[in-house]
Amino acid sequence: MIDRKALLDAIPHCLTQTDLPLPSKYPGKVRDTYDLGDGRLLLLTTDRQSGFDRNLGAIPFKGQVLNRTSLFWFEQTKPIVGNHVLASPHANALLARKCTVLPIEFVVRGYLTGSTGTSIWTQYAEGARVFGGLTLRSGMKKNEPLPHALLTPTTKEAAHDRPIAPEEIVAEGWLTAAQWEFASQCALRLFAFGQQEAAKRGLILVDTKYEFGVAEDGEILLVDEIHTPDSSRYWLAESYEARLAAGQEPEMIDKEFFRLWFRERCDPYKDAVLPTPPDELIAELAARYIQLFEKITGTEFVPDLRPLEATVTESLRV
Repeated sequence: MIDRKALLDAIPHCLTQTDLPLPSKYPGKVRDTYDLGDGRLLLLTTDRQSGFDRNLGAIPFKGQVLNRTSLFWFEQTKPIVGNHVLASPHANALLARKCTVLPIEFVVRGYLTGSTGTSIWTQYAEGARVFGGLTLRSGMKKNEPLPHALLTPTTKEAAHDRPIAPEEIVAEGWLTAAQWEFASQCALRLFAFGQQEAAKRGLILVDTKYEFGVAEDGEILLVDEIHTPDSSRYWLAESYEARLAAGQEPEMIDKEFFRLWFRERCDPYKDAVLPTPPDELIAELAARYIQLFEKITGTEFVPDLRPLEATVTESLRV
């Protein structure tokens, strides 16, 4: 584990943008994607931190942690579904097969929790009881386990993702029936596997989201990221039961506590200007990302300090 001083010192040097001499750059919330024009994409995972559909700052080494964590899980889940990974020339970089991304996010939930406007707990607290075909009883507490894993798909739209029912996905033409059946079953199998492996490591995989894409040959592949602290919520298993019984929040090892910091100080969806998180909070989130990587992979996190642009550019010449 990198010490706290090193994380604080690294804050001014976060990777917040990339500008490689390559065509067709598509900047996203966290990743910059370059279309190499030969059936491959170059995905560069930055240290940008997003939340509430906006930028919340930058976290040291976050991009490397996300990319390496995804690479671990992509390898582990090959028996369930293929993925787009070709190579990783740098800890921030991923070469991938170009796919047409399905316009639906496959959100799978195991617990009644969350703090965003689309979270299942927020909706439940406002009176909703039916989620993805599952009717929840009244009187449930925040952070309780759901009766079974729940798939709650959302649309991928520029302004804001919105929940959508499976029958609407097919009826409105978002996916074919065959695409929905294949991807939804893969999502549930991936989540079950992720929960099983997390439990072996003293973790609870609370919820997550998956994205799928169609390759040129028609194969549906897992794309983007998998079981990272950006796409997933993790709690420490050892203290979960006691903290739930005491009405306390679980020990979080993801970005949820960072989002809660903003929710307690502003309306992050409506306020034009957000408060600036203190360096100690940023370093704490970086430490949690690294801690999670090390618990999941069983390996020590060592930063890749090679120059990103030169390393990636050279790898593309080979």
